[in-house]
Amino acid sequence: MSLSGTLRSAATGEALIGATVAVAGTTNGVETNTNGAYTLSLTPGTYQIQFSYIGFHTLTREVVLTRNTRLNVELQENANQLGEVVVEAGRNTFQERLTTPQMSMETLSSREAKLLPALFGEVDIIKTLQLKPGIQSGGEGSSGMFVRGGSSDQNLVLLDDALVYNPSHLFGFFSVFNPDAVRGVELYKGGFPAQFGGRLSSVLDVKLRDGNRKEYDVTGGIGLIASRLSVEGPIQKDKSSFLISGRRTYVDVFTRLINKTQESDPDWSPIPDYYFYDFNAKASFELGPNDRLFISGYYGRDFFTFGDENFDFNFNWGNRVGSARWVHQFSPRFFVNNTFSASNYKYEIKNQLDIFSFSLTSTITDLTLKSDFEYIASDKHHLRFGGALTDHQFTVGRLEADSQDGSVNVGAGNDYRGQEYGLYASDDWSFSPVFTLSYGLRLSGFLNDGKNFLGLEPRAAASYRFSETLTLKANYTRMFQYVHLISNTGASLPTDIWYPSSPGVKPQRSDQFTLGLTKLYKDKYLFSTEAYYKKMTRQLDLRDGAQIFGNNELEQEFVFGTGESYGQEFYVEKKEGKTTGWIGYTLSWSNRTFPDINNGKTFPTRFDRRHDLSVVAIQEVNKRIHATATFVYGTGNAFSLPVQRFIFQDVPGEDYTVIPVYPERNSFRLAAYHRMDIGLVYKLRPKRGTSDLTFSVYNVYNRRNPYFVFFETIREDETSEITGFVAKQVSLFPVIPSITYNFKF
Repeated sequence: MSLSGTLRSAATGEALIGATVAVAGTTNGVETNTNGAYTLSLTPGTYQIQFSYIGFHTLTREVVLTRNTRLNVELQENANQLGEVVVEAGRNTFQERLTTPQMSMETLSSREAKLLPALFGEVDIIKTLQLKPGIQSGGEGSSGMFVRGGSSDQNLVLLDDALVYNPSHLFGFFSVFNPDAVRGVELYKGGFPAQFGGRLSSVLDVKLRDGNRKEYDVTGGIGLIASRLSVEGPIQKDKSSFLISGRRTYVDVFTRLINKTQESDPDWSPIPDYYFYDFNAKASFELGPNDRLFISGYYGRDFFTFGDENFDFNFNWGNRVGSARWVHQFSPRFFVNNTFSASNYKYEIKNQLDIFSFSLTSTITDLTLKSDFEYIASDKHHLRFGGALTDHQFTVGRLEADSQDGSVNVGAGNDYRGQEYGLYASDDWSFSPVFTLSYGLRLSGFLNDGKNFLGLEPRAAASYRFSETLTLKANYTRMFQYVHLISNTGASLPTDIWYPSSPGVKPQRSDQFTLGLTKLYKDKYLFSTEAYYKKMTRQLDLRDGAQIFGNNELEQEFVFGTGESYGQEFYVEKKEGKTTGWIGYTLSWSNRTFPDINNGKTFPTRFDRRHDLSVVAIQEVNKRIHATATFVYGTGNAFSLPVQRFIFQDVPGEDYTVIPVYPERNSFRLAAYHRMDIGLVYKLRPKRGTSDLTFSVYNVYNRRNPYFVFFETIREDETSEITGFVAKQVSLFPVIPSITYNFKF
């Protein structure tokens, strides 16, 4: 017999994903799925059923089971939880970490992210994830992710099942995810479930909130550089809801004012204008007892402009994504999610200099249709199967240049199209009370220019529970990647180009093995450690001196090689009590080998980081005040540095030509990176609704961390000969205090 139903928030009516439904006093339990639904297989009898979710009061119900029974439950939010968004997604309760075979996964809620100190007071979900082991940032302030030795393009980023190609604002300093609109985040570093494919290193699955089905709410915040506002409420009470959320920076307001007041000064150099905005919308409908419809969308743009009466430079980029998901429940044990999604990423550079104009554009557009089935065959077997089809359209490096007098007229660029598809099936098999096996198979493929690539991707994970507090886990995963990011810099920039697999560019492949141990100590502390090894083939890079813009023969600039990364991650977490937080440490290596680069010798990647440490502490001072602190330390990034230079002067008195001489690639290291941030959340007592003031100090002890290194030429005066070169370090952020006012009514 089965006990089934849904779990929802009593305050908002939103489904609670990953909540626990268990028989009290036993290990017999299940988690709610992405629709908040659960099915528990039991023999006839009387049971105490416990419903629990982080940030909510646990509820226990007595159930007399004589036949298949449906029980829908609403949980009350914990009033002592601080923060506006207390609806938490994730499977991060300690018992679930011990019982499930899933490993190499991190979960995060908006509440957790909002408590931690942030740069300029802007809460960033991806930056918070960077505080977890195995997830590294690209550098100072960057929201890019490098997961277990993989590059930034090897992360699959999904927003309500729609693909996001560039998840960053401000050249990578902030992510595109507005915390007021996000319900929760799951990041898979390995052990990827079979329904995910298309990237080698990670899956970042971001879910938007459905909106309040019971009453209208307005939520927002006013910070130093940006403000945000969200409105939500019922369309039809208890049946449907909407959520609209927007955010915008306003630094450009001040730069324009400064430029205007100084425009009469002939020596004044205008300050560039920059701003970004993003917009989220979602509507949820309960069409009947067995059908629900979700429609969501995101639109965001960055704008960077600079110029005067003779020169005009404009650079803008951004994402447009949308999805429509229909959920149907055939029975308490059988569900289907049908999703149609569209994704578009585009950047455009326009430059006007006197009579000459120049533009550079790249675009990628995806249309995806997929179906995901879920069937709970018994209390021992949980089956998932489905398929997806994506149509990719690429415009690569569209370059146009002309002049008003017609003396210049240049055009270049290429258009490509490809179809990516996948079929999968998996089974979570509870072989015994202590041994669980999860296994699956994904068949992926890509069709382009008459060439059909196929990839067989086995997935397997196992967990063995030695006791109630100790579990051993292992998994193996193979992944294929059919689209590639082309960059001629070490960092991920908006102008980087996405390129499809083709007869000359084969898909990338990775094989990852992971072994881990999870231990619960005194029911309060969770300790876990994972060792991983990842082998990557058909890695793509650019040959030295490659030209990627306006190049109609772009594949001639590519070189191919292999990659290898391995390491050990350690993690300790405390999630209950007045003092909570975690400590994460990673010891790792990440290398690449290309026959056409570095004379074929293996070299470390730019994001090879031997030591990576993060410490996070959250202290509940009282019911109104939370104090927080974070500390991070990381080995400096690898980079190439010239060891000598040849100086040529063809004609005496003319300019010098300086040719640097480099040793092996990435043979030097920047100085180690470390920083401490502190924060304080003070809950106010308005007459209506809730509000708080969030204070934070970024880089408390003013560490001048390296961003990059350049060389300055040494001369006695402007006309004298070069006497030497000196390396100079550029640092971005000194100590930065900030304050943000958050409200909800």
